[in-house]
Amino acid sequence: MLKKSDILAAFVAGEIIALIVLAISKNIEELQKIPYIWSLCLILPLLSILGIYIAFLLSKKIKVIFQIAKFLLIGILNTFVDLGILNLLIWIFAIATGWLYSLFKAISFSISVVNSYFWNKSWTFKKVGKPETKEFVQFCTIAGIGFFLNVGIASLIVNIIGPQFGLSQKIWANIGAIIATIVVCTWNFLGYKFIVFKK
Repeated sequence: MLKKSDILAAFVAGEIIALIVLAISKNIEELQKIPYIWSLCLILPLLSILGIYIAFLLSKKIKVIFQIAKFLLIGILNTFVDLGILNLLIWIFAIATGWLYSLFKAISFSISVVNSYFWNKSWTFKKVGKPETKEFVQFCTIAGIGFFLNVGIASLIVNIIGPQFGLSQKIWANIGAIIATIVVCTWNFLGYKFIVFKK
């Protein structure tokens, strides 16, 4: 049976994602045009629970699927924490390119890594106890490599390649951040599972 703690964690993660999307829509006008965008606050938590439940059922055949599903949900949450902070900084300073974009991306990624540590330690990989120095150093090492990959790829896409397909600079800044996150996701999962939170 799926634990209540897994249902609650999936619900909370889905709700936080929805609230961040609503906040991001304040910076990206195109998102404001989506009808009933507020309904994400109902839809995303339910989809998160459904996805975790399906993964739980599938994990009876392939055990690691449940853990991967939790990691992906937290990865999506971390992506939106990253995007939320990035868009907040873009909105405050009205800058979506150049070296300040790279600085904003570094700040937003760093905050999302802290979020990632606590969610993945306590829920995805269920590592109990106080953080050990070795564990935290390992986490910081994996996250540090991910940091350089993430900021480097996003900066390359935004500052070198530049906006494509007639997209605005703000949307392109978010596309750069998303592509970088997708690339780093696999690195993080393998590093966290087999090095940081191994049992």
